[in-house]
Amino acid sequence: MNIQTITKLLIDAGIEPNEAKIEIKMLLEHFCGYTELDRAKGAVLGEGQLEILKDKVLERIKDRTPIQYITGEAYFMGEFYKVTEDVLIPRDETEILVREAIDIIKKEGLKNVLDIGTGSGCIACAIAKATDAVVLGVDISSDALRVALDNVTKLGINNRAVFRKSDLFEKIREEEKFDLIISNPPYIPMGTEVSPEVGHEPKIALFAEENGLRFYREITQKAPEYLTPGGFLLFEIGLGEAKAVQEFMSDEFADIRVIKDMAGIERVVSGRYKKQR
Repeated sequence: MNIQTITKLLIDAGIEPNEAKIEIKMLLEHFCGYTELDRAKGAVLGEGQLEILKDKVLERIKDRTPIQYITGEAYFMGEFYKVTEDVLIPRDETEILVREAIDIIKKEGLKNVLDIGTGSGCIACAIAKATDAVVLGVDISSDALRVALDNVTKLGINNRAVFRKSDLFEKIREEEKFDLIISNPPYIPMGTEVSPEVGHEPKIALFAEENGLRFYREITQKAPEYLTPGGFLLFEIGLGEAKAVQEFMSDEFADIRVIKDMAGIERVVSGRYKKQR
């Protein structure tokens, strides 16, 4: 038994070869303490390490558990975040949303941010870490908030990113105002078939009624009550949802922009509250 034969187990289970190699590297480093530097130096894996690797690969392919749930961490915006099956796994496209928010916050000198549906807290933590803003992250799931608290503690920014249990704006006080509201809400239309890996993620964070648009509508309707004049609203969006989200925002927001990813797919919608300072 060697790394190659164990990697082949992943490939034979339907994992794309390049992805399989990446996952093997992740498992080796996390569970065996074996890095690419060790491999470059010609360090040999012991039989015990190979057995651990094989066991984790079999766990991965048994019911297609995402590799991040097996290692218990996901890489996002330069940091490793704790993840469990109570939270979504941070994705590359969400970095587009966060980078846009960071650019706006720095350019405008914004101080108070609300992250709706914070999940693991990765958006809130990344913004707090990269700017001078204080971020309030809210989520309906107590289990998700426990993960977020672990992440903010690990990063040492407890006083910069704080969390609260709230169903959207339910527990936001009337006097609380924010310069920017950001959200990566559930946006997959109900009944959509997803991959086995995505099926492990919390359904409450994936699926939305109204053909995936419910939370965009509800957040957009309520956001003006909690935004400072001239404040910003930013969303990550699902495939083909940009036009509808723009229409939701058109009454109260100006300078509405749609930002695409490297593949040309519309990923982010941002706008500025029309009420001026």
